[in-house]
Amino acid sequence: MPSRREFLYSAAALTAARASAETPSIEEASLTDLQAGLTAGRFTSVALVEQYSARIVDIDKNINSIIEMNPDAPAIAAALDRERKGKGPRSPLHGIPILIKDNIDTADKMMTTAGSLALAGPPAPSDAALVTRLRDAGAVLLGKTNLSEWANYRSSHSTSGWSGRGGQTRNPYVLDRNPSGSSSGSAAAVAASLCAAAVGTETDGSVVSPSSMCGIVGIKPTIGLIPGAGIVPISHRQDTAGPMARTVTDAALLLGALAGASYGRALDPNGLKGARIGVARQLFGFNDAVDKMMIDALGVLTKLGAELIDPVNIPTFSKLADMENEAMSYEFKNDLNAYLAARGAPMRTLADLISFNEKNRAREMPYFDQDLFIKAEARGPLSTKPYRDLETKLNHAAKQDGIDRVMIDKKLDALVAPTDAPAWPIDYILGDHSLSTASTPAAIAGYPHVTVPAFQISGLPVGLSFFGSPRTEIKLIRYAYAFEQATNARKPPQYLPTVRS
Repeated sequence: MPSRREFLYSAAALTAARASAETPSIEEASLTDLQAGLTAGRFTSVALVEQYSARIVDIDKNINSIIEMNPDAPAIAAALDRERKGKGPRSPLHGIPILIKDNIDTADKMMTTAGSLALAGPPAPSDAALVTRLRDAGAVLLGKTNLSEWANYRSSHSTSGWSGRGGQTRNPYVLDRNPSGSSSGSAAAVAASLCAAAVGTETDGSVVSPSSMCGIVGIKPTIGLIPGAGIVPISHRQDTAGPMARTVTDAALLLGALAGASYGRALDPNGLKGARIGVARQLFGFNDAVDKMMIDALGVLTKLGAELIDPVNIPTFSKLADMENEAMSYEFKNDLNAYLAARGAPMRTLADLISFNEKNRAREMPYFDQDLFIKAEARGPLSTKPYRDLETKLNHAAKQDGIDRVMIDKKLDALVAPTDAPAWPIDYILGDHSLSTASTPAAIAGYPHVTVPAFQISGLPVGLSFFGSPRTEIKLIRYAYAFEQATNARKPPQYLPTVRS
């Protein structure tokens, strides 16, 4: 199989060899811009694949966001160009290059490894359900993105954005900073305009946190809105794919394709007028600069007509993380073993993976170990009473006694908070320096969460989070869109070597 580098440089050669009616301008281009150009015949999908591939060769050597390119992307694009001429576009994604995270199965020439050398080899036998939806919508799968290995569920001392197969992804805003995880490559690639948009996955924070730190929009939908079959799992309760894009409009369009729905009516610049928004003060206080900037962000919501209920506290918040960690330890072993058995991979069990990592310690564990794997391997099945009791308790704390209670008692439309801290330095000695994240309440409950660029601190982006009741994606997208249109807070990355003093 050709190497990643061979794929990249082969794509670059295609750029020089082929010509189209017009060279598309892809940096910061939106899905609607690209689709308009395709519809008008100003350029082709083949030209888009060529331009993005060439940009990956030029830019990705700095950020290392792409783990593998799809060698069939030019041919897929050519077929979609012919189909457009004969039948018209299938959807707003027709002919648009999209990247997906390397824990999402594709039955093509690309591998699905979750970043681990243990799964390198034959491709998955079938597409993930969400990949089928993307193909049906006419998207071009350009390649796969690097990630925190095993979606950041191997070590409690991990460095986000690092995988044994892909190495370290860097934050495109400041290259010595972490992009956060686990959808690190998807976030960095979108921020750097290496694709039109990307798909990430989240168990707790893995879409919204890297989106915040890489200055893009991320949507973690209600569990079940996007089919989860064919995603390397951590927790069936919490795992979901989600769209990552540079604008709310683009994220909504990609979510529509993934969910088989339409979110166009959510794109209202007056969408915050009359909304009752609870300010989740428990998710503040981890960084003085963030708290100071949030004063202005909340002021924007008020100016746009929102009624802020401040403060609003989730009564069970302090209890959630410990219970979540214990529950996921049970779920990871059981869910991963089931996935590996169904896939027919050479590694059939978590125990096999633990053994592989020990035998390949120099390549797989040069910086951090596998304590989470070992703890999970010691757990019993999901049918045991301790797990069943824990699951019931956790669901009740996250939902009925958690988000549901404050949403009902305060008559709220959504909750708002800073998504995360600014990006921390990449650190292989101490691991991640994460201070706080707004992801946990919605992640455990399985409820939707949208982050949108809000401001920068020392050149490092920070997002604003809206989250709330299940199946309220339209509301949350509406609020994020209104905020985005009023602030235009997103700035393209500068690829700085370090933070400016």
